[in-house]
Amino acid sequence: MSQRIAIIGPGLLGTSIALAARRAGKLSIAIWSRRKEIIEELRQRRVGDLVAEELSVVVDKANVVVLCVPIGVMPKLAREIAPHLRPDALVTDVGSVKAPVVAELSAIFRQRVRFIGSHPMAGSEKNGHDAASADLFDDRVCIITPDDTTAPEALNEATAFWQMLGCQVRILSPTEHDEVVGLVSHLPHLLAATLVNTVAAQNPAAFDFHGPGFSSTTRVAGGPPVMWTEILCTNRTAVRSSAEAMIEKLREIITLLDRETTMNDFLTQAKDLRDRLRSTKEDV
Repeated sequence: MSQRIAIIGPGLLGTSIALAARRAGKLSIAIWSRRKEIIEELRQRRVGDLVAEELSVVVDKANVVVLCVPIGVMPKLAREIAPHLRPDALVTDVGSVKAPVVAELSAIFRQRVRFIGSHPMAGSEKNGHDAASADLFDDRVCIITPDDTTAPEALNEATAFWQMLGCQVRILSPTEHDEVVGLVSHLPHLLAATLVNTVAAQNPAAFDFHGPGFSSTTRVAGGPPVMWTEILCTNRTAVRSSAEAMIEKLREIITLLDRETTMNDFLTQAKDLRDRLRSTKEDV
């Protein structure tokens, strides 16, 4: 496994990667942030062996580089770090959308270093390095998204890296990833936000009577709006398809309100499918 890991962006995922890598073994960990106050906080917490605002210093001699920044700024930072990477470095990312990210970053790193897209299905409505945890990735799926240019050894190294952090690795093409994640991640966020806004529009006083069911169902709506706007709009094709399918399903469900037996069958099927998910780590 790699001797030095460079993490570009110390948010929830980036800092959690550092903590999980520290837990995994004696690895050198370098972290980049553009904010001096965060650099000082991470130094005081001894999260990394090196925490700095100079990209070239952080990525110098790194075996693995992980881009943990919003997908919109990844290309700019990729161009900045590319000249400073060792030839055998492996670069990956944690972006929630893969097809456009992989296409652009693969083109930037081609002929320089090896790049492969990644997306650990781990996170929280909480944000920032203060919410990070060494066990964030334990038993979580990490989707790795090779393209036609990906070398087999890059796929093997990326797989070993995420497994070291505690993930269960799955392989999808970038397009398949965006379709799947549009259903199980992006659509749920959109639905949670829609539910909150529907209550606000229909009867805002109802918020005073909400219970744990409403809180659990809408938890993800507490995520950073700027980040989620970027994700949803970048993956708009898959999200639109998922949302339209959901609208059709809701129309169908409305007709079941007058058919108790059929409604019971519908809810039973959903419960059975949901119960199967409990074999994996529950969301926090």
